[in-house]
Amino acid sequence: METVSVLLFFFLFLLVAEARSTKRTGCKDFTCGEHDFKFPFFRTDMPSRCGLFKLNCSANIPEIQLEKDGKWYTVKSVSQANTITIIDPRLNQSLTTGGCSDLSSFSLPDSPWLKLNTLYKCNNSSRKNGFSYANCRGEGSSLYYNLGDDHDVSGCSPIKTPESWVTPKNGNLSDVNATFSLHIELPGNCFRCHNNGGECTKVKNNYRCVGANTEPNNYHAEMRLGLGIGGSVILIIILVALFAVIHRNYRRKDGSELSRDNSKSDVEFSQVFFKIPIFSYKELQAATDNFSKDRLLGDGGFGTVYYGKVRDGREVAVKRLYEHNYRRLEQFMNEIEILTRLHHKNLVSLYGCTSRRSRELLLVYEFIPNGTVADHLYGENTPHQGFLTWSMRLSIAIETASALAYLHASDIIHRDVKTTNILLDRNFGVKVADFGLSRLLPSDVTHVSTAPQGTPGYVDPEYHRCYHLTDKSDVYSFGVVLVELISSKPAVDISRCKSEINLSSLAINKIQNHATHELIDQNLGYATNEGVRKMTTMVAELAFQCLQQDNTMRPTMEQVVHELKGIQNEEQKCPTYDYREETIIPHPSPPDWGEAALLKNMKFPRSPVSVTDQWTSKSTTPNTSAYEF
Repeated sequence: METVSVLLFFFLFLLVAEARSTKRTGCKDFTCGEHDFKFPFFRTDMPSRCGLFKLNCSANIPEIQLEKDGKWYTVKSVSQANTITIIDPRLNQSLTTGGCSDLSSFSLPDSPWLKLNTLYKCNNSSRKNGFSYANCRGEGSSLYYNLGDDHDVSGCSPIKTPESWVTPKNGNLSDVNATFSLHIELPGNCFRCHNNGGECTKVKNNYRCVGANTEPNNYHAEMRLGLGIGGSVILIIILVALFAVIHRNYRRKDGSELSRDNSKSDVEFSQVFFKIPIFSYKELQAATDNFSKDRLLGDGGFGTVYYGKVRDGREVAVKRLYEHNYRRLEQFMNEIEILTRLHHKNLVSLYGCTSRRSRELLLVYEFIPNGTVADHLYGENTPHQGFLTWSMRLSIAIETASALAYLHASDIIHRDVKTTNILLDRNFGVKVADFGLSRLLPSDVTHVSTAPQGTPGYVDPEYHRCYHLTDKSDVYSFGVVLVELISSKPAVDISRCKSEINLSSLAINKIQNHATHELIDQNLGYATNEGVRKMTTMVAELAFQCLQQDNTMRPTMEQVVHELKGIQNEEQKCPTYDYREETIIPHPSPPDWGEAALLKNMKFPRSPVSVTDQWTSKSTTPNTSAYEF
């Protein structure tokens, strides 16, 4: 009874505090159509400082402005992950009537609060990789391009687009979709500014709070006191409930190992779960058409992945774990905990998951439509199979290395780096996935002692032999990926001779014997293009350094990124390599550009070992038996 009284007092206190906050700011939560809204949204009859996106609620279906005095868009749905799905009525009418020929007039406002992509419309026909859309095509004089910050955009006009602009088709072209989702990104300072009655603005990439109440008040002190009291009470209740669960499971005669271990992880699991949206099993079952085989995207050692579309219109990839036991639950929780704390453009985004108590463990990711790097390198009868040019492969290597360097800077070891875990988006941008085996590495230790796990052909031999997991274990696996990119060969191939079943062994053997030309995919232009020849040899040397058996002799991922970017700079300096057109221009090879000379002339100041050293060093000889399975 006393506990109930304390809880009642706590909730009454929060209501009073919220009432004071509403009185001070003059803003409140509201309902518009069938949806409930709060900051950063505000109605047309509210002051502009109440939000950043104005809503018109006069009609049955709400409308929204993405910028002040801007165009009105129809609101379709709002999710709990700060994502709003809207319809552009002008684009929808243009697509419906078949009159769509130019997307420039449908560009979204360049809002600092929205996560948008930039598409360029260029009239320069000499550019490579231009494309158009099946349901919005002109007379062929204008094409669209995905250009990075380092590209020349002269003669091009930018078009701001959502991330889910298109709908995939079976053909080469995609359709533009007038219904799309936008993700709202706000800094925490904006919420504090709003609570203090101010208006959040962005000036020259800096956030500013205008008109906030700076007079001293006891609101935050009262809130902290209330949260402290309420948090203590809730913690006591959780501990009592946890004790009851443990006691009940202990007394249950037929209790399994899963039941006993579940009770121990309740608190930890709930702490992870409160950070991301929870999907119901029925919702994901409907989104994947009851996990239809036609929706199957792939499968691996831990589960199958299906394509789906959730209620708010987002395309998703749903991972369905094979078993619901304690080991799978541990991997399930591990991936959630890691992905909720990471934010990098080259890491796949986690949208949500099912409850631990769900009949199946399901993880919901953003949908990456272009398959895996492995599909494009040597996939058989896959819809994504296609030749990757050297420029594309080098960009894939750099983006993957950048993602791994970010993980290591965050004290995380991926532990399963391979080409099937490197996804490619529509623009062939990298998204590193699958963190079920990843481990947090405390900053005050050099390694973690754990049983070796990973994929044959990629596992660090020293980790396999000594059970010591370090960030250099990822470096070794990435070295195998680099060899795959330059050779177009799989990491393991039992059709090769015994000593070369593992690609790492084959690569070490070829490089040590100055036979790099036998390793590199000749379709890249190695024999005919001096620029490709030089750069692929440089990448082969870098891969050799990553594959050192002694992990102290391998570079860090930060050093790998530095070296790869240096090689990319060489790409743009080469007079015989037109990286924009991806054409191969044959020229006679100068006498000083032989393979051995290239290896001798290369300098890697940060790298611990150079392939120009004596090849007979025992530290560089792979012990294939240590990591062949």
